[in-house]
Amino acid sequence: MTYAFSRRTLLRGSLGVTAAGAVGALTASGAEGAPQPGPLPSDAAIYGVPTVDPLISQRADPWITKPVGGMYYFTASVPEYDRLIVRGAPTIAGLAGAEETVIWRRPTSGKMGGHIWAPELHRIGGKWYIYFAAGDAGEVFRIRTYVMESALDDPRDPAGWTLKGQLATEWDGFTLDATSFTHKGRQYLVWAQSEPEIAVNTSLYIAEMANPWTLKTKPTRIATPTRSWEVIGFKVNEGPAVLIRNGKVFITYSAAATDANYCMGLLTASAGDDLLKRESWVKNPDPIFVTNEATKRFGPGHNSFTVAEDGVTDVLVYHARDYKAITGDPLYDPNRHTRVQKVYWHEDGTPMFGIPVGSGGPIVRLSPSDKPRSFVKHEGDVIRAAHAPRELELTQFRFVAAADGTETIQSVDQPGKFVTVSGTTVSLSATGTPVTRIATKGGVTIRVTPGKYLRHAGGRITVADKATVFRLS
Repeated sequence: MTYAFSRRTLLRGSLGVTAAGAVGALTASGAEGAPQPGPLPSDAAIYGVPTVDPLISQRADPWITKPVGGMYYFTASVPEYDRLIVRGAPTIAGLAGAEETVIWRRPTSGKMGGHIWAPELHRIGGKWYIYFAAGDAGEVFRIRTYVMESALDDPRDPAGWTLKGQLATEWDGFTLDATSFTHKGRQYLVWAQSEPEIAVNTSLYIAEMANPWTLKTKPTRIATPTRSWEVIGFKVNEGPAVLIRNGKVFITYSAAATDANYCMGLLTASAGDDLLKRESWVKNPDPIFVTNEATKRFGPGHNSFTVAEDGVTDVLVYHARDYKAITGDPLYDPNRHTRVQKVYWHEDGTPMFGIPVGSGGPIVRLSPSDKPRSFVKHEGDVIRAAHAPRELELTQFRFVAAADGTETIQSVDQPGKFVTVSGTTVSLSATGTPVTRIATKGGVTIRVTPGKYLRHAGGRITVADKATVFRLS
C-alpha cells in the first residue's frame, strides 16, 4: 500500500479526514484556520500499518525483513516445529495471503531431527542467511543454533539453500534465537543461551562476527533474568531484536514462560559505546509490552522489527494468543499468531510500544494545534491533553463510523468505552457521543452538535462554539 503524500506532511498535521474517512473538505464554522480543500488521507493512511489482526495465524516467533528488492519476506516457527518456511509479498499486508514455501525440512533421525524453532532471515553481503534453532531426534530439547545460506535473490526458492552448519559459541549448551545486525561497519550476533554455573534458563549474549556463521570475539553476557517479571515459570531472557534510532541501540527481548506471563523487556546502549562491553547496556526496570486483558491479547513477545511501505515508520512484529487459558504445555499450544502494530517515538528519542492493541480499525492520536507536542489522552474516564505523555495507550483512539455519516471515538486500551459529551464535559463512557470530523487548515475540527465543537484550553478538553483544530498523527 503506497500513498501520494509524505510522512513528514502527516506528522505536521497538515492533512485530516472527514467523518467517513472519505476524500473531501468541509468548512468548519468558527474553526481556528481556514478550510483546506483537496484530497485527504484515510485513517489507514495516517496510521500507515496494516490493522488486520492476526496478520498470519499459527505462526510464532515471527520475522519480517525490511524490503529487499521491493519485497518483504516472512519466516516463523510453525506449530509442528518440523520445517523452515518463507513467504514474500510487496507489502506487509500482502504477507497474509502469500504462498508459503517450505525451504527445508528436518531430517527423520539424528542431528537437527528434533524441534525446529524461531528462524530469522537476514540479507548479508548479497546472500541470504537463516539462523534457526534445532534439537536432535530423540532429544528434541538439545537445542543448538544453525545457519543456512542461499546465493539466490529469492529466498523462497528451496534450491538455493545449503546448510553451513552449527554456529559454535563459547559453550556447547542450549542455544537459540540468534539475530544479526550491522552497526558502524561491524557485524554482530545477539542470541540466548544457557551458560554453565548460572542458575537461569537463558541469558542474552553479544559477539562480533567474522562471517555470517562464525563468531569473531568471545561472547559478552548483556542481560540475565533477575527481575520478578522475567522469572515467572522459567528464568528466561530470549528472542532479542535490534532497533537502531536516535543515537541509541535498542534491543527488545522476551521473558518468562510462554503462557500469558510472556512479555517483552528492553535494553539500551548509546550508539557510540562499545557494544561488546556489558556496562554499555542498561536494562529497563519494567517490561515494555505485556498481556492486556481488555484487548484480549495474551503473552505478547518474541518480536522483530520492520518498516512500513513509507520506508520510515517502524513496525513491531510479534506473536500473541487471543485467550489466556491453555490446556497442557503452552509450548505446544498452536495459537500464537503473528501480529503487527506501529512503533511510536517519544520526544526524548526512546520507543513507545503501548499495549497489544487488539482488533479494530486504524489508530490515530489527536494533538491540539495550539499545543502541537501535546496529545489528547484519558486519565481514568477524564479526557484532557498532556505534553508528550509516555502512556502511549492512553492517547490512542479509533474513529468508528456509523451509518448516518457520524462517528464515535473509541478508546484503544478500553475498547468498551467511547468519548462522551455531557454539556461541556468530555469523558469516556460505554455509550459515546456521535461526532463529525471536518477538514480544516492544519487538521480537523470535531463537531459534537451543530455549532458546538471540541475545544482545547490549558490542557482541558471541553465543548465550545469555537473549535480547536486537532492534528491526526
